[in-house]
Amino acid sequence: MVTNTPTVAPGKYTVYLGPVINPKTSTHFDALPNGLIVVDPRGNIERLIETLLRGSELQDALTQIGLPDGTYTLVTLAPGEFIMPGLIDTHIHACQLPNLGLGGDYELLDWLEKYTYPTERNFFKLDFAARVYPEIVKRIINSGTTTSCYYGTLHLEATKLLADVVYKKGQRAFVGKCNMDRNCPPDYIEPSAKVSRETTELLVTHIQNLPRSSAGEPLVRPVITPRFAISHIYPRTSKKSRRPWNCSPDCTSYAGVYDKYNLLRRNTILAHGVYLTDEEMELIAQRGAGVSHCPASNFYLGSGMARVRKLLEHGVGLGTDVSGGNNPSLLYAIQMASNTSKMVAILPNDGGKKFDTAMLLYLATLGGAEVCCLQDRIGSFEQGKAFDALLVNVRDDSGNPAVWGGDLAEGDYLEKEVLKEWLERFFFCGDDRNIRQVIVQGSVIGGRGFRG
Repeated sequence: MVTNTPTVAPGKYTVYLGPVINPKTSTHFDALPNGLIVVDPRGNIERLIETLLRGSELQDALTQIGLPDGTYTLVTLAPGEFIMPGLIDTHIHACQLPNLGLGGDYELLDWLEKYTYPTERNFFKLDFAARVYPEIVKRIINSGTTTSCYYGTLHLEATKLLADVVYKKGQRAFVGKCNMDRNCPPDYIEPSAKVSRETTELLVTHIQNLPRSSAGEPLVRPVITPRFAISHIYPRTSKKSRRPWNCSPDCTSYAGVYDKYNLLRRNTILAHGVYLTDEEMELIAQRGAGVSHCPASNFYLGSGMARVRKLLEHGVGLGTDVSGGNNPSLLYAIQMASNTSKMVAILPNDGGKKFDTAMLLYLATLGGAEVCCLQDRIGSFEQGKAFDALLVNVRDDSGNPAVWGGDLAEGDYLEKEVLKEWLERFFFCGDDRNIRQVIVQGSVIGGRGFRG
């Protein structure tokens, strides 16, 4: 059985033995009924062995790769458990969890004015931010999110605090301070572009000075997060707008405005993309930018449905877009992405087919890593990558009434097709009760089995 202790012990390796799900592309993933993952003391994957029998073959294999008895901790998964890469949320507003589930009767702009701005305004009070941000990040981690792209509010000190909280809890993340100086409420607006830039630079410096991970790299990174496309250039637009309002008259498209100011590039993450034209999609692919597909938000606020299959030339990941999206779990985003694909597939002239499990797994893991330019470090299990993972329990003892237990007797052989069914049950019926451990850079930071 799995212990609740952190998996990285000083000077020791950690060896995971059991079923493994490993995404490879948007059309294929490996289902390994009895895999073995060796994690080094820095939290990186030393070795992945795809098929291993229990018993003496295990020790023989470990000895051959230089791990004699006493140099590692063995974690043997129980029947009904499997390991998969951690989920990557490419678009989430950490500051909006307190108004989650409110305002579903409104479209975007009215929803912002009636619910979201009043909530975000509260983060001016640092004691409020200090009280709620630790609980917010804890909930997101326990939902299975190992990497988040966080929007904060426009408040510098509160967003610095958010970055500190994320770092202390061990999550991998990008953290940005919201930039907004036009068409905002008078008591929730930045005074000028100059002030916005200066405070953003201070946040970047603060985040860059946070300690590095056990692998010698930053866990928390800064990101620039303007609201409404380019906040200091033109007024806000709805996700439903096909054309920016009163912006640059020489730009013929929403994406073209970004491109004009050299903001459409490999490290750009564009959220939603509901009304992108074919020409804009081609431009985005040419520039190598990624798209965060936020289906829950698109439905909740009535914004529309994105044609995700046409955006796959570079990279597409999933975003919860809390609290435009009404659930902080990427499992819910997976379910909504599946539903969206089914609806788009039957619309005339949109083409494409509904998403299968391989596509949904890719969007939530490796696709998200590609959008964040972290595909060499996370998103799948490969030698040299960071071990960011979920230990999933689909047994009846998870307490989730929607998951029909995947109980197997000790010693029973697990077929690949059964393991694939476990993943499908987790995606469409699972929740945080099925996530036993959330692991980032080899360390357990959350999950039902975590006692931190």
